[in-house]
Amino acid sequence: MPASRVTKKKAWRPHRALLDWYDAHRRELPWRAARREKADPYRTWLSEIMLQQTTVAAVGPYFRTFVARWPNVEALADASLDEVLAAWSGLGYYARARNLHRAAQIVVEDYGGRFPTTAPELAQLPGIGAYTAGAIAAIAFDRREAAIDANAERVIARFFAIREPLPLAKSAIREATVALVPQERPGDFAQALMDLGATTCTPKRPSCGACPWQRACAGYRRRIAESLPVRAAPKTRPLKRGAAFVAVNSEGAVLLVQRPSRGLLGGMMQPPLGPWSERFPSAEEALKQAPFPAPWKKQLGVVRHGFTHFELEIEAYVAERIQPARCTPEAWVRPERFHEVALPTVMRKILAHALGGRVPVRLKRDQRASAA
Repeated sequence: MPASRVTKKKAWRPHRALLDWYDAHRRELPWRAARREKADPYRTWLSEIMLQQTTVAAVGPYFRTFVARWPNVEALADASLDEVLAAWSGLGYYARARNLHRAAQIVVEDYGGRFPTTAPELAQLPGIGAYTAGAIAAIAFDRREAAIDANAERVIARFFAIREPLPLAKSAIREATVALVPQERPGDFAQALMDLGATTCTPKRPSCGACPWQRACAGYRRRIAESLPVRAAPKTRPLKRGAAFVAVNSEGAVLLVQRPSRGLLGGMMQPPLGPWSERFPSAEEALKQAPFPAPWKKQLGVVRHGFTHFELEIEAYVAERIQPARCTPEAWVRPERFHEVALPTVMRKILAHALGGRVPVRLKRDQRASAA
């Protein structure tokens, strides 16, 4: 055959194969820009903060609520922290909400309402770590940055057959990802990796036959893909126990108090609580822990809730038709207004347990979802 008629076959490139797959299979998400449209930095940042340690399905309704109420960073910065915490209520990891609000204020005050465009600058904002900074820089500003969420981490560990257990493997996974990020469409590449892990390269029974990287995947060739990434044995979380005191006045309103602004669930609302320790307080001890003398009655059953580093069990004590003089009228909230205040999921579960049928349907649903 004449040399002039010989065509050279294009080399297979991982980024090109993944981007072609993404163009055909991309997920439609409420925060994602439409095809061929530039991503909105505000919506990208908001979604990435919400998605930290939370699923796409759980984030969707919260994201829609936030952008409807606060459509831009200026509006969010003008909101009160209590408003933001109330809107975040039920999403968990409440430090994210406090950091979100403070970061919005910094962007408005120090950057004139425009987000910084590089990963190092973004990482200076509260609540933004290395992954989130890379994701925002890539998606919103097309910077050549690696964005490695849990889905991308799994894809890369399998593609390169990285067998070192997590979290030790994170540096190797990051190094491998950085080498793959193309100059062309780095934001789409980041989102494509996330989508591939979420829809095809799943934790169990990955759909290797539908994967654009199957031909070069070391984990697939060695038949170890499903076993990757290797995770270290989980540590046993300590168990803490305590008592909650749910006071109900003659009008059916419940006494709520605010937690300290710093620390676990900082700035959120709750019924008065006793200290947490390895055991439940006795009935005599509980009466001493109660916020004021009253005919406290212990409810049957226990409320259970898991935090990142420990498990919690709470017994609920209820006192009816009381109104201590030292409690201001603003401290009493009727159950139908619970959704207006910043109640974290664990406190919603306690109130649902203590009040039973007097709790609105919405709160009962929140309790069931959190317990699942």
